[in-house]
Amino acid sequence: MPRRADALFEVSDALLCADGPVRALVELALAPEHRRSHGSLYAALNRGDLDAGRLRCAIAARSLPRGPGGRIVLAVDVSAWLRPDANTSDARSFCHTYGRRENTHEMVPGWPYSFVAALESGSTSWTALLDARRLEPGADTAAVTAAQLREVLRGIFNAGHWKLGDPPVVVVADAGYDGPRLAYLLRDLPVQIVVRVRSDRVFFNPVPDDYRVGPKGGQPRCHGTRFALADPETWRDPDSDSEHTTRRYGTARVRAWHRLHPRIWRRSAWSDHQGQLPVIEGTLIRLDVDHLPSGGTPKPVWLWFSDPTPSSEDTDTAWHAFLRRFDLEHTFRFLKQTLGWTRPRLREPAAADRWTYLVLAAHTQLRLARPLAADLRRPWERPQPAERLTPARVRRGFRNIRTRLACPTSVARPSRPGPGRPPGRPNLRRAPSYDVGLALVTDH
Repeated sequence: MPRRADALFEVSDALLCADGPVRALVELALAPEHRRSHGSLYAALNRGDLDAGRLRCAIAARSLPRGPGGRIVLAVDVSAWLRPDANTSDARSFCHTYGRRENTHEMVPGWPYSFVAALESGSTSWTALLDARRLEPGADTAAVTAAQLREVLRGIFNAGHWKLGDPPVVVVADAGYDGPRLAYLLRDLPVQIVVRVRSDRVFFNPVPDDYRVGPKGGQPRCHGTRFALADPETWRDPDSDSEHTTRRYGTARVRAWHRLHPRIWRRSAWSDHQGQLPVIEGTLIRLDVDHLPSGGTPKPVWLWFSDPTPSSEDTDTAWHAFLRRFDLEHTFRFLKQTLGWTRPRLREPAAADRWTYLVLAAHTQLRLARPLAADLRRPWERPQPAERLTPARVRRGFRNIRTRLACPTSVARPSRPGPGRPPGRPNLRRAPSYDVGLALVTDH
């Protein structure tokens, strides 16, 4: 923190030690850990500075959890900071939301952020947040995510969490990501992509080895027979078929088809591709379960795995790792409902980025404090062992941990507030208004 470091540090301390969920940003100034005025809190976020690259390296240097099979599993997802009425805030995009009304999908203006988190094995609400980056309006999500993953993986490799000879890092994502393109952009790194695909997608088998170009010549074929996920008549016999007994879903049947690829068109993200379009082969995995924990009717889950010919062990690791991706939803809910990530009404996107990095650092401190926290449970809550404490319970006891730590900030110097605007004189410097998703600026 090269500028306004003391104020930024005390904001993060107040965020960790505040009583109850964060409802408003200014209420953090009332915490004993924040020894400055509420004006310095906003000044730190609006005019302070925070080196995101150094923070990313510091987080990657800490202990990293392991996913299924002892492998490093990274989850990528986008969460939106909705700002529908912030007309004076720049760089807003239309964010897809679900659940604001009953069974409705809406596009609401806001700031979308791309998160990268390391997942653990087993049932847990903990994830290791490694990076967060705001998506600019019109940004290519796959390209931004690939660049973000490169920086995160560089920090993981430099910290020694992955060495030559270790199994590849598994990256899991939901259906909103273009898995084959993400695998193509990261083809030079030891990573494997697992992405959920829609049930109406169409893939293609490889061209048969005995295929020959006709006597009149022509362009060689790139695609074999169709493999439509919604049409079982187009399916061939699976390359692997197994059943597993699970505690939450009953019997799970897993079928995998190797060497399947989607058709790529020279448009959208591939419009600037030089040369012939690539054929990106992978493995399709279909997961069927007996029942859901909620009691609803289960639907099959289709996954695309970037390894074209995986072993049965790698296939099991892929779908197990994808099921752990839903732990990231618990983290998003904790960031928004407890740490108050989307509560501040900040105007500048740069200030929103600083606040996001402070929340990211606070969540990392809670994760590192797990073995030190005591279970300060409510009378109606069940006791939990130390290794099963939730992030909210660890935060509840973080103030007791902080009293035993050294505080690097200096005591605030006393000052007097400025005179402010003279009475009766209106504000002549009106804030500009911005269109959603556009760079056009118009005055009020």
